[in-house]
Amino acid sequence: MKNEQQISAWFVFNSGQVLIEKQADGYHIPYGTEPPVPVPIGSTVHLLGELNGHPAKAYAIHMPVCGNEDSPRMMKDLRASWDILPLEEYKWAGKASQILNWDKNSRYCPMCGVPTVQISPIAKQCPECRQEIYPRISPAIIVLIRKGDSILLVHARNFRGTFKGLVAGFLEPGETLEECVHREVMEETGLTIKNLNYFGSQPWPYPSGIMIGYTAEYESGTIKLQDEELSAGAFYSRDHLPEIPKKLSIARKMIDAWLAGELPD
Repeated sequence: MKNEQQISAWFVFNSGQVLIEKQADGYHIPYGTEPPVPVPIGSTVHLLGELNGHPAKAYAIHMPVCGNEDSPRMMKDLRASWDILPLEEYKWAGKASQILNWDKNSRYCPMCGVPTVQISPIAKQCPECRQEIYPRISPAIIVLIRKGDSILLVHARNFRGTFKGLVAGFLEPGETLEECVHREVMEETGLTIKNLNYFGSQPWPYPSGIMIGYTAEYESGTIKLQDEELSAGAFYSRDHLPEIPKKLSIARKMIDAWLAGELPD
């Protein structure tokens, strides 16, 4: 009989896609005492922590596993896996993706080019200059701007699809999160805002970010879109909303909270 303590949850990735299995109650990450597919030479098996009482492990493969919805196993884009994986497994898949991305991009010391050595689950060290390298997380703000009974929705040129979402942008060196919100709104829309309030945050493993959400009120200005960033933008009322982001994102959580009247005045 197999020892249950040796069963692991396996997060297997290839080019941003994660391996999933079809089971009686839906799709899941593979569990087992051995890796579900062979670990390629040169790939490191990373211990992520514990999921559902089992070690969670991740590794990258060089070729995708063939399969589709009719197969017992298939590869699924990480973003799309949110729709079919249990939420906890999706969150761990996001963590696994970020660790593997860090592993791939930290094989050599950025100071002297010497191969690095992994010294903990989230740390590598250069054996020559002793510099330590940790997973890089890129913080980005996202803001829901209210004007009366409407909110500002925009279509960014890097959006996947035709939906309209919220103004967002990356934090720059030397600025606070709040300064970043004001700057991004001004740069992308030409508007000034007031009454900034923290909403919440969300890991965003595409590839390695965190979204920090704020709400704000319109203060002044006329919308002037930053053409290289946005293709559309306007204020929309509850009764005339365009297509909005999927429930995967903090943008949708913020919009849903506004629709439900749950945001502070």
